Amino acid sequence: MKQTSQFPKTGIYKMWAEPFHCDFNHELQYGRMGNCMLNAADFHSTERGFGMSYLNTVNKTWVLSRLCIEMTKLPKQYSSFNIHTWVESAMKYFTNRNFLVEDCETSEPLGYGRSVWALIDLTTRQPLDLLAVRDGEILDYIETETACPISKPGRVKLSPDAPVVMTVPVRYSDIDVNGHVNSIKYIEHTLDIFPADYFANHLLRRLDMAYVAESRYGDTLCFQLEEQGETKFVRITRQDADNGTVEVARCSLVFAERD
Repeated sequence: MKQTSQFPKTGIYKMWAEPFHCDFNHELQYGRMGNCMLNAADFHSTERGFGMSYLNTVNKTWVLSRLCIEMTKLPKQYSSFNIHTWVESAMKYFTNRNFLVEDCETSEPLGYGRSVWALIDLTTRQPLDLLAVRDGEILDYIETETACPISKPGRVKLSPDAPVVMTVPVRYSDIDVNGHVNSIKYIEHTLDIFPADYFANHLLRRLDMAYVAESRYGDTLCFQLEEQGETKFVRITRQDADNGTVEVARCSLVFAERD
């Protein structure tokens, strides 16, 4: 049974910058902002009948392919903020979902996000036709009237000879409900490349993450870094069973000096 009349196309979810999720700038950590966006995406899709709570019962799940977050400012400790989320478009294998982060007290936009998702089979890990889920009901929720003013995820390029600056073994806390490294953990590990005092003097304005392959418990992630001024490019790789190098993610980060 379709639920179109029950829920609007855009969902709005209230979040809080809890103190234990903030950094020494008393701002919500960037990874936590990503978590809030993904939680809003799950709330929105679940309410409308195409979330993971339904998909897992039919051996399917969503996987994140691209995520970009662009923030003017981050929520301050103890503040509340709303995340608006809506589906911009849906094709056979991918759907585009957008986000607006808004201060609850002032209604000031704090930032935006864009994401690209694919539907996969939990056993084969192969992509599936998402328009076949509930007879393509996701199409009933496409919102084209709401603008997302930030640019779409761009291509992330860096030299294959970029130096390895960090290695991270994948442990229990890195793994999500799908059994692979959590999407946000790649962001958190990437930010750990940079010293703490860099974040005292710089705000991460935009992050573009492209997810290429899965990593699992026991893998070791290698992080290559290439810097071009305030823009940083990161490649994340792992070794496969034949000791070959597998690229699992690429990331670009644009920093700006704090006032």
